[in-house]
Amino acid sequence: MKATALSFEVASEKLGVELIKNGRGTQALHETVVGYQAARRAGTHCVKTKGTVKKTGKKPWRQKGTGRARAGYFASPIWRGGGVVFGPHPRDYTKNIPKRVKRLALNKAISERVKKGEVLFIADFKISKPNTKELLGQIQSVKGEGSILLVLGELNNNIYLASRNHPEVATTTADLVNAEDILLYDKIVITEVAFEKLSNRLKG
Repeated sequence: MKATALSFEVASEKLGVELIKNGRGTQALHETVVGYQAARRAGTHCVKTKGTVKKTGKKPWRQKGTGRARAGYFASPIWRGGGVVFGPHPRDYTKNIPKRVKRLALNKAISERVKKGEVLFIADFKISKPNTKELLGQIQSVKGEGSILLVLGELNNNIYLASRNHPEVATTTADLVNAEDILLYDKIVITEVAFEKLSNRLKG
């Protein structure tokens, strides 16, 4: 597979937008990645409070005359086996990230990877059958020791099936790739059709 590392000028021309050379977009990138990670949280954690813990409602001992401190119920949070105060309960961690912020974050992520020479361009990429060995044979020249993300114009079932069981190879499409994906892998390989679709996304 013949792949070419893109410069700032060439990448900007192919995407049809100006890539970011300064610090603009750093906060947007941070907020967007945090938002993606938060959305994946299950939020199913739950503790029992004094009202839900399985304890009797009987008073442990009488109010006066024992010499001990007053106690009203066995489920008191200050006792072993009692309820938990201010513990976690099921919640939704999803953050609302505006489209403009996501678009800026994607631009910033691509810009940073282009700046480091880690975004590669190929005209097209195909394999004849869903075979991991064949896939690795084609990408080994550009993959090197690290991980690689293949950004395609549209989903290719052969490539997807061949890459899904390899820990250092991932496949996505230009419609689905996000800022976190761009930052996650050591090399980003983008096809010509994928560049056209990414251009439409970045232009809004």
